[in-house]
Amino acid sequence: MSSNANLFAHFKQHFPSDHETELLATADGRSVSYREADEASARIANCLIALGAKSGDRVTVQVEKSVENLFLYLACLRAGLVYHPLNTAYKASELEYFLGNAEPTIVVCDADSLVTIELALSATEAGSGVNALLTLNADGNGTLTEKAETNSADFEAAEVLGSDMAALLYSSGTTGQPKGIMLSHDNLRKNAETLVSAWGFTAADRLLHMLPIYHVHGLFVGVSCVLMSGASMVWHSGYSDSAAVAALPGCTVMMGVPTYYTRLLSNPNFGSACCTSMRLFVSGSAPLLSETFEDFQTRCGHTILERYGMTETGMNTSNPLEGERRAGTVGPALPGVTARVVDDAGEVLPVGETGNLQVQGPNVFPGYWRMPEKTAEDFTEDGFFNTGDKATKDADGYVSIVGRSKDMIISGGLNVYPKEIELVIDDMAGVKESAVVGVSHADFGEVALAVIVPDSEAPSGDEVIAHCKAQLANFKVPKRVETIDALPRNAMGKVQKNLLRERFG
Repeated sequence: MSSNANLFAHFKQHFPSDHETELLATADGRSVSYREADEASARIANCLIALGAKSGDRVTVQVEKSVENLFLYLACLRAGLVYHPLNTAYKASELEYFLGNAEPTIVVCDADSLVTIELALSATEAGSGVNALLTLNADGNGTLTEKAETNSADFEAAEVLGSDMAALLYSSGTTGQPKGIMLSHDNLRKNAETLVSAWGFTAADRLLHMLPIYHVHGLFVGVSCVLMSGASMVWHSGYSDSAAVAALPGCTVMMGVPTYYTRLLSNPNFGSACCTSMRLFVSGSAPLLSETFEDFQTRCGHTILERYGMTETGMNTSNPLEGERRAGTVGPALPGVTARVVDDAGEVLPVGETGNLQVQGPNVFPGYWRMPEKTAEDFTEDGFFNTGDKATKDADGYVSIVGRSKDMIISGGLNVYPKEIELVIDDMAGVKESAVVGVSHADFGEVALAVIVPDSEAPSGDEVIAHCKAQLANFKVPKRVETIDALPRNAMGKVQKNLLRERFG
């Protein structure tokens, strides 16, 4: 084994001996071999270094999912650069913060977003530190691929320490200020090795990959399991239930958010006939309803494996590959991970009692980017991370997530923080204050609902939604707006969001 902790170097050790083996096939019939991925990512790595990027520099990427986007991620890893992906739905005001905080050396975006990115960069001091602004479009073309083409297809993986940052992902804070989550090469590698073993990945596997690759699920769970086992993927730019039904017969594993599975169940062509080669369906990023779990089992004979992870930690727990997968639980802690449920004083609670979930393991991030105080606040003295989730643990160690103390909404597998939306709504003329809560939704699991208190002539619900759409990514925009005379508060003056959920949910 190489002493180099570079994640790409470890991926490469698991490449099939024949590099002409297919790594992925796209929905439109393109076949990409391990050799092509190796050479294309080497060219991009050489290109980024030639543009002045040095080990540890951030590369901010806001592009649509494409094969070349995957090559760019691998290039950043092997060059020792920090990959910083952004959801393509983010608007200018959101981008300003991310760019200003991450201070990238190179920014890559879709050509259609070029003007927005340029404006965001000009509005922040970090813009002066950007060596290059490159484009990469959904079809794989752009100035990045043009510049990379002339570079060498050889690139030795940069020597890095396991503790060096490999990726920087942002999680909007409950205070409205997003936090940069630093993920190290060791965090990503060790979690991937654990998952390959726990979920039985081999070179014979073929993953149906329909997830986005700007967050943990699609990028670090899906892609890493494939590259750490020499497996292959069927690569789709996005999710469609009809495309999934057509692709499943040629696959062995599918990973998805609960919305993917509810939509599969609503497709009359989905059933056991298209699942004959499948060995595993994995669900995560949001809670899976017991009803979906049971309906899926009845419909196609497969039991969904539900697991639990976070941006800060990768995967923490998982129902077993061999053994009972229990509806409503996210399974026991993965090997090497410790999960405990404690009370507000930090004392471990007896079996079955609801408390605060804390985790510890090699998967857990070292801290927040340039936020030492926030890092100290979210870790215990004995090194456990406070997940912010409320949970119970049964006698067999199976964990059930029963709520979130951090007030987060999970809509279609994406995290939505109410405070961020409330700050936008509170800026509107005619709004005294607002509260945003998550309410259940058949397709997305949860959606945001805004409750406003007017201080003069109240804006209409449509006006509030339009105002949010102009400033926030679409998945954060409230789907409904209600008006109320005063927000319910407890004796400490804290808004009682549970009462709003009960009243308007």
